[in-house]
Amino acid sequence: MFRRNNLEIKRQPWNKGKLIGQRPPLKLHEVWAIRIRLQLSNNSKELALFNVAIDSKLRGCDLTKLRVSDVYQIGRVSKRAMILQQKTQMPVQFELTKATRDSLESYLSNIEIRSDDYLFKSRFSSSNHLSTRQYVRIVKKWICSIGLDPAIYATHSIRRTKASLIYKRTKNLRAVQLLLGHSKLESTVRYLGVEVEDALEIAEQMDV
Repeated sequence: MFRRNNLEIKRQPWNKGKLIGQRPPLKLHEVWAIRIRLQLSNNSKELALFNVAIDSKLRGCDLTKLRVSDVYQIGRVSKRAMILQQKTQMPVQFELTKATRDSLESYLSNIEIRSDDYLFKSRFSSSNHLSTRQYVRIVKKWICSIGLDPAIYATHSIRRTKASLIYKRTKNLRAVQLLLGHSKLESTVRYLGVEVEDALEIAEQMDV
């Protein structure tokens, strides 16, 4: 609240009516629901984008700036890749599963592209690569296509998905830290919300 000309004026909170906090990751069946819809629509570019986004666990700013040479070497898609993160300027490695490699092969075989080109080009001539804003819109479309709320799920949901699944299966925080490219383990703990999740799981198993 502040005063102007002796009148009290209420300042509206920036987050009024908005959902804040961590974006939830996708569940495994939701990943497959999106993947199947993209396969049925024969959208090779978005299928490759979705698969790379899930496998790489990259932020949108890094995902959209991947180059062909980052994932394609000596006439085939690589099983692993490494990039320098824009936010932290630290290198991070990621794997490309067979399904992702197959979708990339299919996508790249249908377009004319050089090794130094951006992997996911923008459809607008003003930009060489897919912009983060375009990526946000594409993710929103994916989320809506399987009936989820785009106000709750966003690009960080895609980034968190595989990391969350890996943690749930292995409980190996250090591995997830490396895969996400976090410099501190505390960042990974906060990012996954594992302390709260683990506490709830323990509580659910207690019958009192």
